Order: sequence, then structure tokens, then C-alpha cells
Amino acid sequence: MSDSIQLNLGALRSAMKLTLHTHHAARIWHGRSATEDKNGIIGLSGFVGILNKIKRGAEQDDPYSDLWLIRVEEKLASSKLILGEVQEHLDQVMAHVPVALSIGDNLNVQPVTLPLFISSQHGFMAVYLLTQYDDLARRLLLAHHTAMIGRRDMERWLNEGAHVLRSLFALVQPYKFSGASRDDFAANNARAREAREKFGELPQDILDGTLRAEFAPPIVRPRGGSVLGHADAGDDEPADAADLDESPDTGEG
Repeated sequence: MSDSIQLNLGALRSAMKLTLHTHHAARIWHGRSATEDKNGIIGLSGFVGILNKIKRGAEQDDPYSDLWLIRVEEKLASSKLILGEVQEHLDQVMAHVPVALSIGDNLNVQPVTLPLFISSQHGFMAVYLLTQYDDLARRLLLAHHTAMIGRRDMERWLNEGAHVLRSLFALVQPYKFSGASRDDFAANNARAREAREKFGELPQDILDGTLRAEFAPPIVRPRGGSVLGHADAGDDEPADAADLDESPDTGEG
């Protein structure tokens, strides 16, 4: 087929839904609105919204946004480890179920199904952690129901898992776009000086772009049409996880 032939192809789309079986996981998804006597708690949907802002900042060559993405990836990794440790403790408890007793999965007869609109890989990683916690909560409730653990241990592990996720979500709340690019820092102009004053100094490998998060987006420069991706990323990354555009990235802002 000739390269001159233009195919009028649209974007790839994928409908995504999340199913949760426990009130514990559903509350973490929604978070809590602030009231007169209680502070608000950011939920997963709020976390994803801030992640989108950080991703856009990183695309605009803001080194502070790149630093935030690295912090998010590190927190995601440590959160996964902690939830995995709780699951291992529960596995050890459930290993004492008598062989003659067969216990099926503890599933909600009317689970909640939520549509997903997520445009960052870090957002999906957070969703995976929430599903991991939902699974953990189901098993903890079942273990308590079958007298394998007491209420105190059940509540302690439920609270520990919830704290892991809420700590992850709260991490990004202070984020603010610096408005400065690496070109500004190279020129040491007023925008860069103001950013340093507000947000502090940056590690050199972040500042020069040699260290970026694994899922950092390509850097799109508004002029010149160049696109700087992750050091080992050869393919263009999709603009939206539910809207996968196969068209070549021109680098235009």
C-alpha cells in the first residue's frame, strides 16, 4: 500500500469499569468531603485528578512535576509492598482452615460498578492497589466470619490497608505547577529563580532530565516540534488510557 494513501482512522477506545465488593474499598474510592467538624479525605478519584495535572506539568518540561512523578512511583511501590505483607499474614492464618472445609470466595451479591476515566499509568497502578485492598477486605471479613481471626485483628488490618492508600492519595495534595521549564533553568531567568524560591533546589539528574519516572510522559516542546521521551521509551505514549490514538506524535503543543 502506498505511503501517500491517507486512512481516516479514529482513536482506539476501550470501555473500562471497576467493580468493588466492600464498603471499605468504596469509601476509599470516594474519599470524604470536609465538614465543620471533620477534615476532608481525598479519594482515588481526587488522586487521579491531581495526577493528571502532574502529568501535564511533566509534558511541559517542568522538572518539579518530573520529581513529583518519581515520588508517586516510589510511594506506589512501597504501598504495594505493605499491602502484600498484610495479605501474606492473612494467607498464613487461612492456611489453618481444616482440609475438610471448603470455603468459596466472599463476593458481594450486589457490588458497585464504577466507570473508569483515567489518563495516566500511575492512576491505573493506584486502581490496582484499590482492587488489592478490596480483595484483602473481603478475605478479612470472611476470616472473621469463620472465626479464623478476632474483630480486633480484622479491624487492625483493615485500617492498616486503608491508611496505606489514603497516605498515597494525600501525597500529591500539595502539588503545584511551577510554571518553569528546563529551558528557563538553563537561562536562569526570572521564572526559574521564582520557582527555586518557591519549591527549592532540584537534584541535578532531575534538572537535566537524565532521571525521569518509568512512566513519565514524553516532553512536548511548543516550538521546534521536538518530543523528548523517557530514556528507553521508543514508542509514543497514548494521550489517554481509554482513548488510544495511533497517529504519530508530531510534538505540537
